[in-house]
Amino acid sequence: MVTTVSLEDVMLDGAKEVFASVVSMPMERLADPGPDNADTTILASITFTGDLEGCFGISCGCTCARAVTAGMLCMEDSASLSDGEIIDAIGEIANMIMGGVKTRVQHEITNIEISIPSVIHGRQLKNRLGEGTARVAVPVTIGSEHRAELSLVYRRHGV
Repeated sequence: MVTTVSLEDVMLDGAKEVFASVVSMPMERLADPGPDNADTTILASITFTGDLEGCFGISCGCTCARAVTAGMLCMEDSASLSDGEIIDAIGEIANMIMGGVKTRVQHEITNIEISIPSVIHGRQLKNRLGEGTARVAVPVTIGSEHRAELSLVYRRHGV
């Protein structure tokens, strides 16, 4: 059976792999998350159904999203990025991380179907579902100065 601790590790390992290989930026778990200073947030989420159902999300401030997009597109300067490029890049990052989660748990949870990513922009956005769900949230640093949160909200199908 998959546990909260194992899902947290699976999610973090998948994210580290994506950020190292696709964005060329290191990602590390924050020991002490402290207050979130981001005024506005970008949240990319992907829902999944099957034996386990729920939603994966990555949220970060706009400055972080710009840096991640620039890294992904191998750009030195993020000033010329359009909103569309940022939305596409953060959505694709979420897609790759969730794909990694699915691959890492497929030996224990064989039936998981994932949606296309959805990206929204607003204030204090969090990944949540209804009652009967568990939520795993991991605050991280991206590069040396950016903060983000990875989250996985889930429940066993039919619970």
